[in-house]
Amino acid sequence: MAHRGIREPIFQEELMRTLIGIGLVFALACGATAADDKIDGAKLVGKWEPKEPKKGEEFVMEFAKDGKMSVTGTLDGKLQTFEGTYKLDGTKLAFELKVKGADGKVEDIKETVTVTKLTDDELEGKDKDGKIEYLKRVKPKPEK
Repeated sequence: MAHRGIREPIFQEELMRTLIGIGLVFALACGATAADDKIDGAKLVGKWEPKEPKKGEEFVMEFAKDGKMSVTGTLDGKLQTFEGTYKLDGTKLAFELKVKGADGKVEDIKETVTVTKLTDDELEGKDKDGKIEYLKRVKPKPEK
């Protein structure tokens, strides 16, 4: 087994936490409150980012109409993009991302979140451990 630097396991753990958080954000973007039986999937389409990003956890999640998604962020000083798919069933948002680790291995990350709030500008979702993630819609930058 090849020797791994001390930073690699820490990076992969941070990446996993970030991706799970992203999954929550993704679920939130689907748009609904906990009292709703269904989420308006059209509200999910677009770009979302953490409402209050922590240093080193800046990322943007993008959901497409066709059930595809991507997560782009700077991790360990490198801009990275992860591709995947999502499926909405009621208030449950399931997604799967393919994540390439520093060692080159590709790992599938699967998560299901419950959307608790979705407006045109805000997204909230709860993961299986009860942690709530807050996202905001990325606004287009004004043209000069």
